Amino acid sequence: MRRTDDLNGPTPHGRPRRGRTVLGIAVTLLLLAGGGYAASGLVGGDAEEAEADVRSAREPLAAFLAAWAGHDARKAAGYTDTPDDAASLLTSVLTNLAPSSTTIEDGEGRKEGDGKVVFPFTVTMAVPGAGEVSWRSGAQVTETAGSWKVAFTSPVIHPELEAGQTLALKSGGGRAAVLDAEGDPLRADSLVGTVDPVSGEGTSGLEARYDDVLSGGAKPGKSLVVADRRTGQAVKDLTGAPPATGRPVRTTIDPRVQKAAADALAGAEVNAALVAVDPRNGHILAAANRPGGFNRALEGRYPPGSVFKVVTAAAFLEDGIRPADPAPCPKFATVDGQRFENQNQFELPAGSTFADVFAQSCNTYFVDARGRLSDTALHDAAQAFGIGGSWDVGTSTYDGSVPANTSDNDKAAATIGQARVQASPLVMASVAATVKNGTFTQPVLVPDAVKKRYEAPTALGTEVAGRLRELMRTTVTSGSAHALKDLPGSPHAKTGTAEFGTEVPPRTHAWMIGYQGDSDLAWAVLLEDGGSGGADAGPVAAKFLRNLAG
Repeated sequence: MRRTDDLNGPTPHGRPRRGRTVLGIAVTLLLLAGGGYAASGLVGGDAEEAEADVRSAREPLAAFLAAWAGHDARKAAGYTDTPDDAASLLTSVLTNLAPSSTTIEDGEGRKEGDGKVVFPFTVTMAVPGAGEVSWRSGAQVTETAGSWKVAFTSPVIHPELEAGQTLALKSGGGRAAVLDAEGDPLRADSLVGTVDPVSGEGTSGLEARYDDVLSGGAKPGKSLVVADRRTGQAVKDLTGAPPATGRPVRTTIDPRVQKAAADALAGAEVNAALVAVDPRNGHILAAANRPGGFNRALEGRYPPGSVFKVVTAAAFLEDGIRPADPAPCPKFATVDGQRFENQNQFELPAGSTFADVFAQSCNTYFVDARGRLSDTALHDAAQAFGIGGSWDVGTSTYDGSVPANTSDNDKAAATIGQARVQASPLVMASVAATVKNGTFTQPVLVPDAVKKRYEAPTALGTEVAGRLRELMRTTVTSGSAHALKDLPGSPHAKTGTAEFGTEVPPRTHAWMIGYQGDSDLAWAVLLEDGGSGGADAGPVAAKFLRNLAG
């Protein structure tokens, strides 16, 4: 006998049930007909007794199944021996699956002992997003004190269920994956983003940006699963994931470099990011964030502090300064009443050169030398590094800003990467890559999605690029980037300690950027509110490079 519920059938919320009369008639007809039963080996009075028991047991079973098919969990539970447990599980299942209709077809009853009859039945549900799902189950009906009840356990609802479990839907099984450069699923949560577990749609990161591609433009399919009722986590697939209808999105992320970056940030006690790029083609090899969530590696906006001195040095070198030129570095510099100082108020001895003040990251020299630069000089120098352009990377990025200076104080602060100068870790990794490569190559994460790369309107002079390389190497061998001094690969670097906020003394972000002289790798490390570039960002950069070296 088949029991069905139409779209307007009974619900757990007590709305009118148009199919109620039909279901009642169906149960009555079964009782009048007596239903089927198996009585192998029984004769005479025994067969008649078995038939009578099956007929009696079928009545509560039919009512139970009819109420379940009518999506009335509480009514169905009333025909069981544990109504509270039955109502709880049935309500959970009906809520999770939200079937538009349910059909339950039972089979012959079989007496298995005094006061015990077993019935098989088949459940078929029309589940939005999953289509028609069907399974075979069974129930034992027992007689106690002259009353027949369905003996309720979790497997009555589905044979794969155990105590503490329920049926649920899992979305996104038909969704294609975001891949790394080797074609494997990308292991970088802050890049990949998230998918809504109910709708199956991408809600952040690459999952959101490429939702139509990954889903194939179709509504994500759903699969039937066994789930833990306490945690909601799927523990077993029942129908299998629907086939993928979308296309995968392939990125440039090198899984080995990504893992080295993530491991380098593992011990960080502050928000942190590490970006690595290939200077030859701009491919983003790693973009690690700690913690995950906001992709500060590519989208964060921060004052770069002294790592910006690479750009300022390019402007000075274009103006004619040479690495060996004298360069005084006092403790303090004052501009219209505003005092600038070196970290920990250090000063360099008489006879120091431009190479020395760059390597030791002397703020006061750069501030005092601002007069050599026009109000647009830093803005123009930044253009050769692509800063401030509109980058087509294949994902959301912040591409930096270096406005023309509006006052002497503004220019003084800008020479050391403060005031209105802003950059992301990706921008600063690209600055190091530009020095290594000699020209700016816009970074890329999803090559197939890039329509037109941004091209810098100006270029570094060959001589300027060569001298910047010398300065960054000296910063490692005898300057503030000494944390990298003993590492292989001829690292070149620049440190930065960027002030932010209004506290006195000011809080600081820690930066280090650099590239490997003997390989195609440029990188940037940022520790938010993380202290000093040399003392705090330096060890993270060193750990990253050691991880890569094995």
